[in-house]
Amino acid sequence: MARVESKMIPLKTALKHFVLLDPEDRRFDSKELMGKTGLLIYIVCNHCPYTEPLWDRFVEIADFAKKVDVGVVAINPNIHPNYPEDSPAHMLDKIKEHKISFPYLIDADQSVSKSLNATCTPETFLFDNQGKLYYHGRVDDSWQDASKVTKEELRDALMLLFSAKEPPKEQVPSKGCSIKWVDTVIG
Repeated sequence: MARVESKMIPLKTALKHFVLLDPEDRRFDSKELMGKTGLLIYIVCNHCPYTEPLWDRFVEIADFAKKVDVGVVAINPNIHPNYPEDSPAHMLDKIKEHKISFPYLIDADQSVSKSLNATCTPETFLFDNQGKLYYHGRVDDSWQDASKVTKEELRDALMLLFSAKEPPKEQVPSKGCSIKWVDTVIG
């Protein structure tokens, strides 16, 4: 799979309100997902080889985020006929496999991912409690091997947000698989 990099997005970009469903057709509203401190959005899918090594780490970070009153949600934009392994049924498998305790939602029309200017999976977006972008980038500096992590940018950003400090000066882009945009399907 070709690796792409996330776009740099200006900090303080406003989160556009959204409502999405999970694989069991439960409705989730971004306003209700927002925690007292903010909201962490993880753009992710099931099949991406750049995502798989990060799932367990992200689940741990999500548990930490909840402790500092940050809401957490994962969003799958790859509901695409050419990628059946990203289907809602397989999302249920992923939830069970990684013991995901936060909503894993279906961006069927890809409107939420487009509104975020997301380009790849995995990609993280951390918003403050006013819905302004605070951190956008990678989870850490070793997507392949947790034992080689030396910088935990996402966890550090969560701590800064909770402490009401300025956002991290360095926002390192995520790298991963391109989002499989439905409107680019040929044939």
